[in-house]
Amino acid sequence: MADGANDKAAMISRKELARRLNEDLAREYQAVIAYVVYSQVLKGAEYMAIAAQLQTHAAEELKHALTISRQIDYLGEMPTVAPKPVKTSSNPREMLQFDLNNETETIRAYRDRVRQCEALGEFAMAEQIRQILVDEQDHQIDLATALGIEVPDTTR
Repeated sequence: MADGANDKAAMISRKELARRLNEDLAREYQAVIAYVVYSQVLKGAEYMAIAAQLQTHAAEELKHALTISRQIDYLGEMPTVAPKPVKTSSNPREMLQFDLNNETETIRAYRDRVRQCEALGEFAMAEQIRQILVDEQDHQIDLATALGIEVPDTTR
C-alpha cells in the first residue's frame, strides 16, 4: 500500500469513520431493497437460479446492515435510516448489472474502511468488516457469473 493511502487512513477521526460507515449502511439498505425486488421480478428460465441467490443475498445484506449499525452506535453516532437510491429496470441483465456495480463499489468502500479502522486501532471493527467483505465478494462473483462476464477488478 502506498504511503499516501496510509496517511489518508491515519488522518480519519472516529466521527468521520462513523459518517463513512453511515454511507456504507445506506448502501446496505439499497442492496436489501434491490435484492428483494429483483429476486421477485426476474423472469425467464435463465434467471431462476440467480433469482433464488438474490433472496439469500437480501438476508445477508440485512445482516450486514445490522453489523454496520452496531458499529456506528459503538462510535457514538446515530445510524442512518435512508437508503441510497435503488435503480430498477424491466431488463433482467440491467438489474443484475446494477447489483454488480453496487457490490463492486461496496467492496472498494469496505476495503477502505478496514484500513481506516485499523489506523484508529479499531481492530475488532476491522475484523467484522472483513467478514462482510467475504459475503460481498461472493455476491460479486455470483452476479458476474450470472451475467457471463469477468468479475470486476476492485483494486483500483
